Amino acid sequence: MESVAPVLDAAAPEAGDHTGFIRALTLTDATMLVAGSMIGSGVFIVSADIGRTVGSPFWLLMAWVVTAVMTVLGALAYGELAAMYPRAGGQYVFLREALGPLPGFLYGWTLFLVIQTGTIAAVAVAFGKFLSVLVPSVSPDLFAWFPHFEIATSGDSIAVGLSPQRVIAIGTVWLLTWVNLRGVREGKAVQTSVTVVKTTVLVMLILFGFTVGRHPAALAANFAPGHFVGISALTPAFGLAFGAALVGSLFSADAWNNVTFAAAEVQNPRRNLPLALVLGTGTVTLLYVLTNVAYLTTLPFAGDPHGATVMARGIQYATQDRVGTAAVETVFGGAGAVIMAVAILISSFGCNNGLILSGARVLYAMARDNLFFRSTGVLNSRQVPGAALVVQAAWTTILCLTGTYNQLLNYVIFAVLIFYVLTTIGLFVLRRTRPAADRPYRAFGYPYLPALYIILASAVAVALLLAHQTRAQSLTGLVLVLLGVPVYYVWRGLAPRTPLAASTDPR
Repeated sequence: MESVAPVLDAAAPEAGDHTGFIRALTLTDATMLVAGSMIGSGVFIVSADIGRTVGSPFWLLMAWVVTAVMTVLGALAYGELAAMYPRAGGQYVFLREALGPLPGFLYGWTLFLVIQTGTIAAVAVAFGKFLSVLVPSVSPDLFAWFPHFEIATSGDSIAVGLSPQRVIAIGTVWLLTWVNLRGVREGKAVQTSVTVVKTTVLVMLILFGFTVGRHPAALAANFAPGHFVGISALTPAFGLAFGAALVGSLFSADAWNNVTFAAAEVQNPRRNLPLALVLGTGTVTLLYVLTNVAYLTTLPFAGDPHGATVMARGIQYATQDRVGTAAVETVFGGAGAVIMAVAILISSFGCNNGLILSGARVLYAMARDNLFFRSTGVLNSRQVPGAALVVQAAWTTILCLTGTYNQLLNYVIFAVLIFYVLTTIGLFVLRRTRPAADRPYRAFGYPYLPALYIILASAVAVALLLAHQTRAQSLTGLVLVLLGVPVYYVWRGLAPRTPLAASTDPR
């Protein structure tokens, strides 16, 4: 039987909180949390937009390969930090310890404002949209009786209001919040079981593309000399376009760091956290690359946006960008849409469970530092941060009313990369400032591989800042981060100086 002995969160030993976190997450659970938080609906959709941007099968695959390399390099670097500080809050703690409380707060502020909650909302609405394939009455039409209005953006306007799809989205958020309020063992049970299912779905999609879905016309069109690579020379303009194209693949592979948020609940964290990071990211990114190879063996890359069949529309112009659905439809016809809708429903549900479970731990860690609502720094009777889970769900509910989050997520892509870069720089800082600190795991390939990650992530961030299609969103994301600076000083000035007492929350 696994050990579930309560432990104190090392981030707040002065509190004497006898109802500490339960170390219930095994290596398998932690790995499933990494993988399950990464795999959502993105891999089934974003290849269409990437394909339209890069213009050839080779560069489509390269986008996923570069994403895989960056993600695994990041995980290798974070492993050392996670082993050093196996505390609730993860990346927030790493930034605080290496660079100070302000960078840590700015990360937590942005995470709560839009990164974590916006992603949860986006995945929840995607769940509602794909449920409409099975239940057509779950429509996107706004209820006339609920207050609704439009907000103009640099792209399409955002319709704020309530619809059947958004009701479903909000319902799934609160259902999963309720599950996680009951305890980490309940949350991990959902996470591990659903991740096994959706990983199996990806494997089956890959095998399908390599066997019964293999299409001679697609192979001839995609891999013929002159068509596979597409462009004859690399130019600065193409480099910026390629960097912008990585938005979709990077966010499809994002949230791999979420396991560090729940580090206080991982068994033998100094060993299992680095292993879970590498095993989870390595497995998922390999599956992502192979999935896109499967798309190329099943569907022609180029197509006609007005084509009448899935083969005519190709990967670039798959209906509603549902490339995974189009691939399955080549063999199963209309039933393919139902098959993939079920697969994506399972995938989205599991993804959100991982995001909800882990995100609340960052709010808990911030509250322990008197940088967030004090109630969120208390564990409930099930030894999870109950108030933090509720606050997270409440803000996510508000975001669900907008129904469209591509704009929100695009605004913070630049900021997310900056925080990844700063955290990896923190690894170098801690090697210099705390050379004698206990490091059960040392980053593989240090200093070269962490430095390579910093270079790659910085290059993508610069490309997003310079590319015309992402410049406005990147600057807006930077503004969202910087807005946290005055908030930090106001909050610090208003916060009481007394430490949090032991948990007395009755929930």
